[in-house]
Amino acid sequence: FLVITHYQRLLEHIVPDSVHVLYKGRIIQSGGKELALQLEEQGYADIIAKAA
Repeated sequence: FLVITHYQRLLEHIVPDSVHVLYKGRIIQSGGKELALQLEEQGYADIIAKAA
């Protein structure tokens, strides 16, 4: 099934197989659970800057 969320707390109960970051209608980065943890700690700014 597909879950779209910005809430890390939800990911404590549902372990994702894959994580995708969407920006302006495009997938700009993909990864596993580690990517979700990185986003929680560091935010989206670096990933968005690399995609621009």
